[in-house]
Amino acid sequence: MAKKVKIIYSPKCLEYYSPEHPESPDRVRNSYEFLKKRGYEFVELSPCTKEDALLVHSKEHFGRVKSGNFYDADTPSLPNIFEYVVVSVEAAIKAARLCSKNVFTFSLMRPPGHHAGKDSIEGFCYFNNLAIAVEKVMREKKFSRAAIVDIDCHHGNGTQDIFYGRKNVLYVSLHQIGIYPGSGYESSLNCINYPLLSGTGEEEYLEKFNSALEKIKVFNPELIAVSAGFDTYKKDPLCSLKLEVGSYRIIGKKLKQINLPLFAVLEGGYSEDLPQCIYSFLEGLKGKQ
Repeated sequence: MAKKVKIIYSPKCLEYYSPEHPESPDRVRNSYEFLKKRGYEFVELSPCTKEDALLVHSKEHFGRVKSGNFYDADTPSLPNIFEYVVVSVEAAIKAARLCSKNVFTFSLMRPPGHHAGKDSIEGFCYFNNLAIAVEKVMREKKFSRAAIVDIDCHHGNGTQDIFYGRKNVLYVSLHQIGIYPGSGYESSLNCINYPLLSGTGEEEYLEKFNSALEKIKVFNPELIAVSAGFDTYKKDPLCSLKLEVGSYRIIGKKLKQINLPLFAVLEGGYSEDLPQCIYSFLEGLKGKQ
């Protein structure tokens, strides 16, 4: 049975940029235009409390982002960056609140978030959008157990930091090793990592992905949250895994088959084919062949 997919989006996220930075407005703008032409439904944002970031981040971290008083070469302190970061958080929360067994949601926003830890700004990430959204809906009693599936090419060290040791959250990540952030080599407690060598292709990746899904089923969550990075694509300039555009349709279909409420947020993905990769993933979630 085909499912419905709604996309959370705001053009506000296109208003900031850093010259020559790979995390550019074009990656989201091009994806929005590509998906709009193919009939996808877009949902407007609802304001959230800016302090929602404090659900997973320290007061010191929140204050640094709000004031812009920080320095990270990869994660620049741009004018009004706090306002843009908050919109990305709002979109993730909206996606988590709207998802159900019949409606999957996808936050098509920037900046990404999975490298932002309790007290760290790094890797293009200021606040951890997905982690905040998961924590928010769990505190609202919408869900009591959540599994986070991170398919970005880079290990989501921030998400692992935030949820490490939590009995009601399972974090599973498939990622390339030997690149930034240099973590995720081993599994521990509720954090299960699948380190992949440079050059790993679709067949081996999907074998590991199937293993990850079995562990998720054993955990028996009520919610699936996906850190949807597409830098595992073979033409991505920052990574060296070898997935095809069609690989994401398979990944989406496998996630759909778990038959649980699911939301996803955009993380990485820096090739010109990002719109096609996202489209393939969403079509898989919908159950399209």
